[in-house]
Amino acid sequence: MSGAPKRLISRDRSLLLVIDLQARLLPAIHQGERVVEHCVWLARIAAELGVPTLAMEQYPQGLGHLHPDLRTLLQTDQVLEKVHFGGAFEPHCMERISALKRPQVVVAGTEAHVCVTQTALGLLDAGLEVFLVADAVSSRRPEDAQLAVSRLRDAGARVVSREMVAFEWLKRAGTDEFRRINRDYLR
Repeated sequence: MSGAPKRLISRDRSLLLVIDLQARLLPAIHQGERVVEHCVWLARIAAELGVPTLAMEQYPQGLGHLHPDLRTLLQTDQVLEKVHFGGAFEPHCMERISALKRPQVVVAGTEAHVCVTQTALGLLDAGLEVFLVADAVSSRRPEDAQLAVSRLRDAGARVVSREMVAFEWLKRAGTDEFRRINRDYLR
């Protein structure tokens, strides 16, 4: 599933993974609403372009379910419950990711220094290419999120912005698809 790494994100080789964007957790997250907006933006563009999206929920019985703005964009089978901080340690999560046969995983969500980091490190260890969307992750404390981004970069994740993801998925201007996404999302 890993193959040779590619430097650009390809819509045909990638999936979007949103981690623990849970309504009860978000009020404690630094710039939590911004993270929600950016994750929802990415999920909408992924849907427009046929890029599969999965979301993970950390212990929803205690932390609640996904933020409703994201939840409404997903089918039930796209939401994966987990109890491990790192979703890659949950066999059913890795089975679902593997079944998509996408070697690139675009990662966003919370908390950057806990569940996002542990999941991303597990995905890297599994031989997947990880693209961390720096402007779509956060933690309760901004310094924890900054450390997570640095650590993941050092571990081999590629740090990107949400617009980098969108433009790499699009690949070119001048198409009806580009015009539609540019009009609806990029302004």
